[in-house]
Amino acid sequence: MINKLFKSSGFKRISIFVFIALILYAMKSMINLILLTFIFTFLMNRLVQFLESKIPLNRKFLVIVSYACIVGLFSYGLVMYLPMIVEEITALIKQLTTFYTSKHDNMVLNYVVRRIEEIKISSYLEQGFTFLIKYFTDISKITLQVLLALLLSLFCLLEKPRLIEFTKKFRTSKISSIYVEVEFFAKKFVGTFGKVIEAQLIIAVVNCALTTIFLWLLDFPQLGGLSIMIFVLGLIPVAGVIISLIPLVIIAYSIGGMIKVLYVGIAVAIIHGIEAYILNPNLMSSKTNLPVFYTFIVLIFSEHFFGVWGLIIGIPVFVFLLDVLEVTDSHKV
Repeated sequence: MINKLFKSSGFKRISIFVFIALILYAMKSMINLILLTFIFTFLMNRLVQFLESKIPLNRKFLVIVSYACIVGLFSYGLVMYLPMIVEEITALIKQLTTFYTSKHDNMVLNYVVRRIEEIKISSYLEQGFTFLIKYFTDISKITLQVLLALLLSLFCLLEKPRLIEFTKKFRTSKISSIYVEVEFFAKKFVGTFGKVIEAQLIIAVVNCALTTIFLWLLDFPQLGGLSIMIFVLGLIPVAGVIISLIPLVIIAYSIGGMIKVLYVGIAVAIIHGIEAYILNPNLMSSKTNLPVFYTFIVLIFSEHFFGVWGLIIGIPVFVFLLDVLEVTDSHKV
């Protein structure tokens, strides 16, 4: 029985999966580079495939032009708008700090602030600001990782046919049995993780654009800083909407009282409705339609194990595991 267990395809598949997971854990110092390279490669490959279907040009030429445009736009935005955005984010932090430290006429607000002090939310905020300061301090390291990831993804897409042809040679090698299992996991990973990340990105962009328009109509200050915050938090499924609502409500109360808070609540509810009933059903597969309880549990554990990255990749990784385990939503309403 033990012999049969060791020779079974299920045991071999689980063993290889655990081995891959251990390798990734051993390379955790490079996880930023690995994830960024995969995300850039997947998204740029989708863009090039779309352009190929519309423009009859050489594939390598389209890849080079696409990367040149992306890098050019990114560099232009960094040079032109980074100082303004940094200034707006600083003003935003000062505004939130002033609201938190000052006394209010509203008894409900004073009670909420007092409760926040009791549960020591300020210490968590302080940790968050410390993390942000550390991140901005290491900006050169992050920039280098982004550039390396872009370069690796560029070479990957330029040599995509050759890479596929070369990789297939492992199928007839002495490690063919291992290659078959790795290929199985790779296909599942691209088919779930990649597509969920792509969908999250599209949803975050749409949410950011709609929310920024609403905030502009409501005469909100620091729109640049707020739009970046909304976009980043929009990459976090479900929880991102709730987290982004807190600073928006505080700013709304500071500039226009409870009536502005009501307008913001209505705007966020409309945008969340568009996401839940239009974007999610069209962009996400049935396997990503997780119960809210599961979503929050996955986010809590993934943040604990992967840090900030966990909030973004937690749900895609969980969906990938569901796909590997062949957990499908067969329930019909």
